[in-house]
Amino acid sequence: FKQFNFLTHADLGYDDSNIVVVNQTATHSKASVVKRILLQNPNIANVAAKNAGNNNTTAKISNDSIIQFRYETVDERFLSELKIPLIQGRGFSPNFPSDSNNSVIVNQAFVKEAGWDNPIGQAVNFIARDRDNKVFHVVGVVKDYHYASMNEPIGAQLFTMDNGNLLGDFYIKIKPNTESESLKFIQKTFNELFPLTPYSYKFKNDENRMQYSDIEKWRQIVLLGAILTIFISLIGLFGLSVLSSEKRKKEIGIRKVYGASVKSIVRLLTSDFLGLVLLSLIISAPLAWLAAKKFLQSILYKIPLTFQLFLVPDLMILLFAFITIYIQTNKSARANPIKSLKTE
Repeated sequence: FKQFNFLTHADLGYDDSNIVVVNQTATHSKASVVKRILLQNPNIANVAAKNAGNNNTTAKISNDSIIQFRYETVDERFLSELKIPLIQGRGFSPNFPSDSNNSVIVNQAFVKEAGWDNPIGQAVNFIARDRDNKVFHVVGVVKDYHYASMNEPIGAQLFTMDNGNLLGDFYIKIKPNTESESLKFIQKTFNELFPLTPYSYKFKNDENRMQYSDIEKWRQIVLLGAILTIFISLIGLFGLSVLSSEKRKKEIGIRKVYGASVKSIVRLLTSDFLGLVLLSLIISAPLAWLAAKKFLQSILYKIPLTFQLFLVPDLMILLFAFITIYIQTNKSARANPIKSLKTE
């Protein structure tokens, strides 16, 4: 449960809130028209565009080595809209017309893999068939962020504004609490500009959450199983306490006749059961730790297995067990001893 919450609430390194993603293939010029029209609506704070899907390619860098990386075609608004931090150099800007022809931005993982001490100005030569001898230069470096699932390591990533590449996803930042009005306007705009293409949208944060749908299903199964197990165990524990109280009814009566207090009798009846519960926790805690460790081994970014993760549930189980036993033992301890001894 905590691991799932960690994955779905962790800092991804960028802002995915209130972003509507519309998949639509467009040239850079057509994308500019879309952005201009959308930004006329006061409920839309920003619009950016990037290529659709996940593209990977290779290129030759300045030391003649070949590097493989995630290849992103974006516009000048994309990095700033998602608040991806720029740690060196500059971002893309309309003040630099050459950005669309010979400038790229890379992430920290790219710099590390390339072995660059000073990445600004380094050359990247695309070696794909349609990119022979086309050289770009690094103008900025962004901080690593989780562009994919947190089950995957952050790899080398490169951003370009190359006009020869098509854009495919529009990232539309809407103002909070304007979903209904904004979505209607967005749909109307795309239906008018792209009448032959089916319209669909998704929220970026929902898309990110769906990456962990398998873990969410397991979370629901394990949580339901845990609740049922604890409930059945407490019912069984209550039944055992009733049975024990009935068997020791006359003993309790004799003890009360000889002056035993209700508190001492409750302590007597509960100590045996709580001792067994404590023993079961001592046995099960290491097994639970091993199971949790094995589960987390397959996950790249994970919560630490701290002592509190086992101490707090164990204390809660002891508390639930005590309350369950106390309900019956307190009733038996307060019963009139005459009724239990009248058959003697």
